[in-house]
Amino acid sequence: MVALSTINILLDFLAWVRCMASSLAISMATRVVTIVLATMLTFSVSHAQNDTALSAPAAPLQSTAMPIPAAPGLAAKSYILIDFNTGKVIAEHNSTDRLEPASLTKVMTAYLVSSEIKFRGLSPEEMVPISSKAQAAIGSRSFIEAGTTVSVRDLMYGLVVQSGNDAGIALAEHVGGTEEGFVSMMNQMAQRLGMKDTHFANSTGLPSPDHYTSARDMAVLARAMIRDHPNHYKLYSVEEFTFNGIKQKNRNTLLLRDPTVDGMKTGHTKAAGYCLIASAKRGEMRLISVLLGARNEQLRSTESLRALNYGFRFFETVKLASAKKKIGDARVWGGTADNVALSVADDKFVTLPTGQSVSISREMHLSRDLIAPIDEGQELGMLKVKVEDKVIAELPIVAMQPVEQGGFVTRAADRFKRMLD
Repeated sequence: MVALSTINILLDFLAWVRCMASSLAISMATRVVTIVLATMLTFSVSHAQNDTALSAPAAPLQSTAMPIPAAPGLAAKSYILIDFNTGKVIAEHNSTDRLEPASLTKVMTAYLVSSEIKFRGLSPEEMVPISSKAQAAIGSRSFIEAGTTVSVRDLMYGLVVQSGNDAGIALAEHVGGTEEGFVSMMNQMAQRLGMKDTHFANSTGLPSPDHYTSARDMAVLARAMIRDHPNHYKLYSVEEFTFNGIKQKNRNTLLLRDPTVDGMKTGHTKAAGYCLIASAKRGEMRLISVLLGARNEQLRSTESLRALNYGFRFFETVKLASAKKKIGDARVWGGTADNVALSVADDKFVTLPTGQSVSISREMHLSRDLIAPIDEGQELGMLKVKVEDKVIAELPIVAMQPVEQGGFVTRAADRFKRMLD
């Protein structure tokens, strides 16, 4: 600003000189002013360039460019962290290694019993006779007694909250006829769920050479439990249960340390070490962590919480579209209606680094000529979802309601309109 003001003054001075002085004076004055101007302009440009080099701000940092730290290294033989809604693996280490699951096994036992209640009419109030084998179970117990009967409901509390091996055997015998028969059902269900590195030898998790699983498989099972039996999943957040006059606390200490943790199951044997499946929900995001082979009880809780905190801080679950929610309309030719409402076939979630959701864009690609009749649920196109220029999902677009074929006049008129279109 100062340089420009000075230049203007000198230009005014030069004009005055041209008017008032002789031609010689004009020539001399012009030379002097020219030299002064050149010097000032050179200084101004150089000074401006230096200011730019020193103080010009960098391009604004976009949220999608924010770096994400490497996943934490946890003190365990194996672990995995997944997003419940999408199944995406956020972090893992040796997650397919075959290891002993200890009492994490009881999640499968509870899953099968819950399925019996849901699909085969097993009543939670049904009374289960307790065998001498169940009473004699070693390890953690619910203290049920042979010759008595206990309800399925109480046995489920004993299995999940108290981690009772006796309750697990009693339930297995009741559902499968024998524990061996129930174990066969467990292995069939493991295959159905896609647990590729799992084989069960008992219903409780007691050590056996033929009893193994992996962190990844346990995450698959935990996700299935929460998804398929949400009401029974509530058992995993119960902090204590009293049976036969004996009160026992849930061994999952994360229930007390973090209010967002609402499950799931602990396990421990000398061979397996300390194990934990943990699940937490913060906002609309639920994560599941599985940790196998920690050195002690405190580490399995602390390290599991580290994994959960990492996932919640640096990732987010984004719902891209909702089934049965209108996303637009499409022109229909030759029908009883001119347009059909559009939606996607199913709910769709993705897991993204935190902040990337602001860059999501959606593009509808529809069939050019939609001719009636149109059936409800008929696929009519594709919804492409992008983050910046990268396609992250392609969702089928479907009709929300049927459109019947119109009469002859309607079809003929629309045929003519299409020709002109």
